[in-house]
Amino acid sequence: MTCIVQKYGGSSVADLDQLRKIVQMIADLKSRNKDIAVVVSAMGKTTDELVAMARKISPNPPRREMDMLLSTGERITMAILCMALHEQGLDAVSLTGSQAGIITNDRHNDAQVIEVRPFRVQDEMANGKVVIIGGFQGVSYKRDITTLGRGGSDTTAVALAAALDAERCEIYSDVDGVYSTDPSMVADALHLPEVSYPVMQEMSMAGAKVLNASAVQFAKEKNIAIYARSTFSPGRETAIRRIPPGTIVGVQAVVSEKQVERIRLRGADVHVSFKQAVEFLESEQVPIKEVNVVEITTDGKQSTACFVVSTNNVYGWEHVKSLLQKKLGENIEFDADLAALSLIGEGLNRNNLTLLETIGLLADNQISLLGITTTSFRISLLVPRDWIEKSVELCHTHWVVNND
Repeated sequence: MTCIVQKYGGSSVADLDQLRKIVQMIADLKSRNKDIAVVVSAMGKTTDELVAMARKISPNPPRREMDMLLSTGERITMAILCMALHEQGLDAVSLTGSQAGIITNDRHNDAQVIEVRPFRVQDEMANGKVVIIGGFQGVSYKRDITTLGRGGSDTTAVALAAALDAERCEIYSDVDGVYSTDPSMVADALHLPEVSYPVMQEMSMAGAKVLNASAVQFAKEKNIAIYARSTFSPGRETAIRRIPPGTIVGVQAVVSEKQVERIRLRGADVHVSFKQAVEFLESEQVPIKEVNVVEITTDGKQSTACFVVSTNNVYGWEHVKSLLQKKLGENIEFDADLAALSLIGEGLNRNNLTLLETIGLLADNQISLLGITTTSFRISLLVPRDWIEKSVELCHTHWVVNND
């Protein structure tokens, strides 16, 4: 029997009426003789409410206890959905991430899946049951509950699909797939019928909220197609899958991240300061990116290093920042109030023309450019946070709409 993994996001399971609609969707699929594993997120804004509750108690809550708290949201959804399926005569069982075999490292709030042991899931499906799994959570090799960070339920679903050798993985949310930019920011965002694994990964890493980058990596490694769909508006979808190189070239999407800070280190011993800063942030489980180390003089008297931190999902960032400032003193500086704009697509850096044209576009509109980084599929630019929406609109119109 063919296995299909589905994932329903928070907006799809926001209330009991929506859960009942999902029950019918699952029942229809089960009637076609399919084995089904369903991954669910917390209902509606439950996770946000739990975070707000924690912050009323502590501005810097322990990460382990945050994982214990936040993992309860998905457990509520999976139990309620399981009950609803039983009412419709479908045999179902709910499993936590640990019961489903999601094994992670010991990094709280942003754990990485290191292994999936889906034996319990396979056994339950072999007995004809629909298996409902709480997303966003796993268990570390130390037996602690962990959560997988933003978009973690996507990671749960695709990691399970890979371990189960599923036919496909269907991701359901309140949007009908992937768009060329955030539709809530730019009205003429274009629906993308298909996206390659590397382009989707770059979009996710640059701030797009449709899919988690780790989830796409699992899909790419196992060549599992992901279908991003709307739960209650069937029709269009986006297929994330392997696409031959050269099929789609040029800027395919413009993605933004509104809350980033750049950390800059200066001085003769910048390599020591850089090591101390990174070690401290690692101890605080704060990821960094866009690392750049530059030697200014040959005698080593002056050099610089910098990197970027996405602060939106770092609990207690201001506290971490103050500790880092005390640790490194005058050797460290913070550039706050920044945002990142990223052009995503294949072939952007085969020459410098896309970068040069984008720099000119921003300059013509009096938008300051504060930093540049590139990869094979991405050009990222740091701009003042107050200008990010205008920057996205300009670049999307220039590179996507006018070239469609």
